[in-house]
Amino acid sequence: MDANPGGTILVTGATGVLGREVLERARRTGRPVRAMTRKSALPSDPGVAWATADLLTGAGLDAALEGVDTVIHCASDIRKFKNDIPGWRNLLDGAKRAGVGHIVNISIVGIEAIPYPYYKVKLQGEELLAASGVPWTNLRATQFPELLHMALGFLSKLPVVLMPSKTACQPVDQGEVADRLVELALAGPAGRVADMGGPRVYEAAELARTWLAAAGKKRRVLAVRIPGKMGAGFRSGALTTPANAVGTKTWEEFLAAKVAR
Repeated sequence: MDANPGGTILVTGATGVLGREVLERARRTGRPVRAMTRKSALPSDPGVAWATADLLTGAGLDAALEGVDTVIHCASDIRKFKNDIPGWRNLLDGAKRAGVGHIVNISIVGIEAIPYPYYKVKLQGEELLAASGVPWTNLRATQFPELLHMALGFLSKLPVVLMPSKTACQPVDQGEVADRLVELALAGPAGRVADMGGPRVYEAAELARTWLAAAGKKRRVLAVRIPGKMGAGFRSGALTTPANAVGTKTWEEFLAAKVAR
């Protein structure tokens, strides 16, 4: 049960792929909702109080966290992922000063098994949260269709689309993950909860081929063997969680709604 039914929920990364979905669902809880962004020009948004703050520098963070009961932490930048760790430290320090009662974090399935630099940073963030003394919940999810769509849009600009060979993926709808994050935020701190995956497992190359077909693009897909421990991790199935295939929206449904022409 929610320990503080009237407490403010703060969503970090509120303008991102997942953050937008979380924000929309947080509005429906009836609790005060605050959205954090680095932008100085704030949107006029009924039902949401927007705050400008920078996790990397800490600027504006204390004001953004003032009076906050629960943080749903969606902020991450895969392009500058090394900034995530100082951002985590600033967030945790600010949360302690503000007396935040619960931080809900989104992470990625399989990050401890694959020595990919971004995954190492995500794992370090989990460890910082667990050791912080701030009550917490950590949810790991599989791949978001929207992010796969963005990546394949970039890769398809080349004559040949390169994908890691024998790599299983399990796309899970980001909206369904947002539903779960808000549910966890209302339920109170739970530590690491069960992973969340989509309804079906695919080969990465299959995802590329079906995306290209839906987008009406004629490209060859080449499955490339990634060497070393990283490649072994990808081929191990670590990116999937078949026992937790709780998502219901399929990759095919996403393609039909977002990509098909």
